[in-house]
Amino acid sequence: MKRRAALLLGAVAVIAGSYVALNRDEAARPAKPRLPSACKPVTFDGKRFTECIAVPGKHRITTRITGSNGVIYRGFSGLAEDVDPATVAFAVNGGMYDTGSEPIGYYAQDGQRLYPLNTRDGGGNFYLKPNGVFFGDDDGHWRVMTSDDFATQVTERPAFGTQSGPMLLVDGKLNPQISPDGTSLKIRNAVGVDAEGRAHFVISDEPVSFGTLAALMRDHAGTSDALFLDGTVSALWDPATGRIDGRYPLGPLILVTHRAPD
Repeated sequence: MKRRAALLLGAVAVIAGSYVALNRDEAARPAKPRLPSACKPVTFDGKRFTECIAVPGKHRITTRITGSNGVIYRGFSGLAEDVDPATVAFAVNGGMYDTGSEPIGYYAQDGQRLYPLNTRDGGGNFYLKPNGVFFGDDDGHWRVMTSDDFATQVTERPAFGTQSGPMLLVDGKLNPQISPDGTSLKIRNAVGVDAEGRAHFVISDEPVSFGTLAALMRDHAGTSDALFLDGTVSALWDPATGRIDGRYPLGPLILVTHRAPD
């Protein structure tokens, strides 16, 4: 009986020792390295910006507006509950919306058109023609196009798309409705695609004019067509740096995630 008890105690000691060693090994194992931020600070014309770049083959772009419960996110906090932050490169607000945070123009998500193209006239930035659409597919073919060209030239439903306005640049030229040195200064964000197919998302870190933002998209980002996404409410979520803006309710969100290696 004493011998059996001694053997039992010895076995428990071995198991306990193994457990402690296992825990020590787990503690000593280095944490999985965090991917570097896809965003970087930029100074242009004496103004501070943050530029985030999505690269075909490396990133995937989708649009998001409602959570798994069907309720409009209205910001990044709800989105962060529905996605794994470790997979997120960054996210920005993208597209004009009404007081209920619903898009007022074209909006496509997961290959489905949820809101139609808006070609009406009206007041405000969205109707400062030409306005435009940022759209693309799951294979990394992304584009910015005027709404009129989108209506006549795009025949297949994109995987994602969001309409906003005004266009900042069309074929490398400043939108004639925009002054190069306007006096209206606000926090603003925009998107454009360069000749290599990379999507440049830029948000100002201080109030800037349309003209300054357009010049940055042309001269720094190298985009020939650039679309204004919004102003004042402009926001960025960059998990790598811990930045998650939440000053105002938002509408459509553009989510950029890391692609899994092949």
